[in-house]
Amino acid sequence: MVTGGTGSFGRKFVEVVTTQYPDFKKLVVFSRDELKQYEMAQVFNQTEMRYFIGDVRDLNRLKRAFEGIDIVIHAAALKQVPAAEYNPMECINTNIFGAENVITAALDCGVTNVVALSTDKAAAPINLYGATKLCSDKLFVAANNIKGPRDIKFSVVRYGNVMGSRGSVIPFFLEKRKTGILPITHPEMTRFNISLIEGVELVLHALQNSFGGEIFVPKIPSYKILDVAEAIGPNCEHRIVGIRPGEKIHEEMITESDSFFTVDAGRYYLICPQVPDWPKKEILVRYTGTEMPPGFKYNSGSNNQWLSVEQIRALIREHVDPNFSY
Repeated sequence: MVTGGTGSFGRKFVEVVTTQYPDFKKLVVFSRDELKQYEMAQVFNQTEMRYFIGDVRDLNRLKRAFEGIDIVIHAAALKQVPAAEYNPMECINTNIFGAENVITAALDCGVTNVVALSTDKAAAPINLYGATKLCSDKLFVAANNIKGPRDIKFSVVRYGNVMGSRGSVIPFFLEKRKTGILPITHPEMTRFNISLIEGVELVLHALQNSFGGEIFVPKIPSYKILDVAEAIGPNCEHRIVGIRPGEKIHEEMITESDSFFTVDAGRYYLICPQVPDWPKKEILVRYTGTEMPPGFKYNSGSNNQWLSVEQIRALIREHVDPNFSY
């Protein structure tokens, strides 16, 4: 089951699963929007598909939806930073209490594997959205401590801005360039970048490989906001409008404080839980990993991978609009 299953990630996840794993027994899309479910059902209409109207704030509805479910991908969230600053309790109710409801329902209903989606804004958060996702991460990691004899594991995947997702900068700029003006929050701003398919692949990797308790962080490139503006609207005016409430110049996915618990596992970093102590040697062997040195951090502004203007254009054509031109 996928909570928030009609969102950008949920649709791509369903597309991948139904294509790559055609023998699935049941796949449930759980979300609040009946219109989006109706539209999605026109595309994904296999007899094994189910569409449940519900809200993660409603524990009883979650328990009913979790009946017969083995795997849960928790993607439901309120994620718009300005909206969360203006409506804090709505964000808290969905992102924190909703996460706890998912955990409770999974423990009570025989689920065996739960992967929750996080965000770079959960690392050293300065906005409410990031703070709620940090709380959510802590809840899912700690859920492994209360599972008792149940055959279940909880893990988290944390990644940066998803290229082309609803409300993200690239679709916003593509629309705004029609006006000839691209609003720039800050000329030095950087962000991590990941495609939807890479996000799905990370979740599948976590499902197949996690012990339970890890936070998986992919090694992905950064982009500069001015390079995105140049890629999309090279002839547009760049108008500096100032950063939004709760916004950072650069994003982090691993802080210096996390470095003591971070393992380099090749394509990914793993942030291991601080409580209880993990069998670190076993983890290092399993992932063929190495411990990161104290003081390590993973920041979009100091990243060693950067997208050029031409690479950004190519990715827009590949993942957002195949007819894109500039």
